[in-house]
Amino acid sequence: MDNALYVGLSRQLTLRRELDIVANNIANMDTTGFKVESLMVETEPAAPAQTFGAPRPVKFVLDRSVGRDFGQGTLRSTGATFDLGLQGDGFFRIQTAAGEQYTRDGRFHMDPDGRLVTEDGQMLMGEGGGEIVIDPKLGPVSIAKDGTVSQGRELLGKIAVARFGELSVLEKVGENRYRNTSNAQPQAAPDTQIHQGMLEGSNVKPIAEITRMIEVTRAYESMAKMMDSNAELSRRSIERMGKLN
Repeated sequence: MDNALYVGLSRQLTLRRELDIVANNIANMDTTGFKVESLMVETEPAAPAQTFGAPRPVKFVLDRSVGRDFGQGTLRSTGATFDLGLQGDGFFRIQTAAGEQYTRDGRFHMDPDGRLVTEDGQMLMGEGGGEIVIDPKLGPVSIAKDGTVSQGRELLGKIAVARFGELSVLEKVGENRYRNTSNAQPQAAPDTQIHQGMLEGSNVKPIAEITRMIEVTRAYESMAKMMDSNAELSRRSIERMGKLN
């Protein structure tokens, strides 16, 4: 296999990876708080597989990482007491067995102990790291835009919202949550508003993602045709050289 085929194969691998990411974006277009992702690629110089005469530089295509657009999604009304939509650049703080995690998914409910938890039972943290406990006997729950939780005249606590100066430190861990991969501590996000009875939709733009899927598919097919043509050219050259000998 010559250099052109090696380089073409490296590009095909990144295109397949990109197609998987685009398909995942489309699949999550209705997922609460989902953030659209894209593949970050780079070139890596390498020694040629073979050279005739003076060596020429060869650069392979590699997928460096997955980029994520944390732009605001559209808020939609649900009317549910413990559905909370964030407007701004903050994240809910969630206590899990694996440590503190962060999410934009505001679908919460009460567990049997009255604590506010995520859909999979992880605790929503209040300011100071404590839990927020609801007493059903005290009546309707009101959650202000600054995160203050109250029942009637009784204050139950304040929902913690965190922000990061560099969003690249957040790593996806499943369940629509992220973990902090750095030593930097998150900061408070006083400008982020919490809207009770609303949820933030994904920021996926379906038409843009479908268009991108078509582009990636065509690029993959074009690269496959180029590699086939190059392989056929090499085969014919070898045959002709064999006849001359």
